[in-house]
Amino acid sequence: MDSTKSLTTLINSHPNPNKITTYSTLCNPYKPNRIRQSIPRSMHTTPTSIQTNNSITKSKNPAPSFIESLITMSQHTFLYKTIFNLIHPPLHPSVDPTRVFTGNFSPVNELSPTECPVVDGELPVSLNGVYIRNGPNPQHMPRGCPLHFFEGDGMLHSLQLCKCRAIYACSYVQTYKFKLEQEAGFPIFPNMLSGVYGLAGVFKCLIAGFRVLIGHINLLKGFGLANTSLAFFASKLVALGESDLPYILDLKQEGDIETLGRWDFDKNLFANMTAHPKSDINTNETFAFKCSPIFPYLTFFSFDENGVKQNDVQIFSIDQPTLIHDFAITKRFAIFPQTQLVVVPQNVMLGKGMPVVCDPSKVPRIGIIPRYAKSDAEMRWFDVPGFNAMHVTNAWENGDDEVVVVAPNAKSIENILKRIDEVHFALEKVRINMRTGEVSRKVLSTRNLELGSINGSYLGRKNRYAYLGIVGEEVPRMSGVVKMDLETECEVSTRFYGGGCYGGEPLFVPRNAAQDHLNSDDEDDGTVVTYIHDENSGESKFIVMDANSPCLDIVAAVKLPSRVPYGFHGLFVHRDHFSNDPEKVSG
Repeated sequence: MDSTKSLTTLINSHPNPNKITTYSTLCNPYKPNRIRQSIPRSMHTTPTSIQTNNSITKSKNPAPSFIESLITMSQHTFLYKTIFNLIHPPLHPSVDPTRVFTGNFSPVNELSPTECPVVDGELPVSLNGVYIRNGPNPQHMPRGCPLHFFEGDGMLHSLQLCKCRAIYACSYVQTYKFKLEQEAGFPIFPNMLSGVYGLAGVFKCLIAGFRVLIGHINLLKGFGLANTSLAFFASKLVALGESDLPYILDLKQEGDIETLGRWDFDKNLFANMTAHPKSDINTNETFAFKCSPIFPYLTFFSFDENGVKQNDVQIFSIDQPTLIHDFAITKRFAIFPQTQLVVVPQNVMLGKGMPVVCDPSKVPRIGIIPRYAKSDAEMRWFDVPGFNAMHVTNAWENGDDEVVVVAPNAKSIENILKRIDEVHFALEKVRINMRTGEVSRKVLSTRNLELGSINGSYLGRKNRYAYLGIVGEEVPRMSGVVKMDLETECEVSTRFYGGGCYGGEPLFVPRNAAQDHLNSDDEDDGTVVTYIHDENSGESKFIVMDANSPCLDIVAAVKLPSRVPYGFHGLFVHRDHFSNDPEKVSG
């Protein structure tokens, strides 16, 4: 081979340039599954002679020595490695799709409504409605591009329960992004949370920008995933993801879920809303917020009982882009836990990886603002060093002066996106004296707990019980569930799913769907439900646990017709809350 042959020519001469194996490929610890490819014919050294008609024809150039061949190959290998790593650097395991989406994290196909057998116990009559759980399920697996688990397309796994029967279905949320990429047959939008790496990533962003300029992509239609959670308010069932506005869903009588469209209550560019809005059952108001990479970085707003969005309250007292995933409300206040996670937009523009990073010099704090505040001037901030809460279990007021917040504290939060298996979530209770400014904390459980739920009737008010998942290696793969008594501040019930079995968020469902009063005697009168997966047999089930039994006894189990990947947050919609009337379900 001519040593002056360019690297570009070498690569382009191969039928599949992406599969050329080099030293950097073979030694890349982040891609252990790549199969070694033999060197293509175009890269072999020119032979010393060619056999033609039983005669020997000498080549024009003498054969290089063994040492010369090694030098030539090593030069090309070093050059290739240098240029390749500049253009397309190795992916970290946390964003390498071949490492992330494996086992029960790997995506599944949509499935039309299918009746499922109850294989253990009997479904309670009180479970009369639909359980839906959201989660990431990539429509297209990118080749060589980063994709974090948090950025898979939203898929809804639903189980319609009626008269002790169960009908399962799963379907994608038909977001604008999903439909564009479904038509194209490949990923179009860059995965911003996953990050941009090297010149290839920057180039992909430029291509996406060009698509925007020529009108192929309309950013006013959103580019989110709707893969995080669900909510039901203002007579609307919606799928949520914090990078976009909600998507309205319609529950079909046969058990399927249809996406009706994006709820465009905000016509601004890059409009978005938290995946964790909070609804007050007494006032029928819903409170929410949005984060932005440009100032103001946080905006608080609400909806009235008819779903009409109220005026924005822009929070000017946050001086840099920040990631706030969840918040809480009480009778009088909205509460925002600000962690050490910050957003660095230039990381995307320069191809330096993820835009969300941890700032160890930043002191975590909690912001408290009146629910009906007119401006940021009414916001008060309280420093809480070492307290990084991604989710809030509940919050309430003790008298006129004290606010109580219960939440899992993410220790080693710097690993939350890249090494989440190294993050430990300890449930804590934080007390804030609004008059003196004094803040105190108490650890309620040192066990690794996350993705919790409570009786929704007690949201924003003092409650006693919370149900949290026991983290099994990493969120959202849960090995069991714990029932916490927030009054006595201890665990009262624990259930593990068994060896090789993992579930998701444990969701409390009250037995009385029309519960319109608060009574501590029946706060835990209901069931706890979740999907679980047996990694040994490959089977997935829906299980129902008795919420106030001593050991969270399983009262029913439904065998599902297909595997349900691990996901995020769920919701149970009682049949009393919906019908086939689109005006009631979808608005």
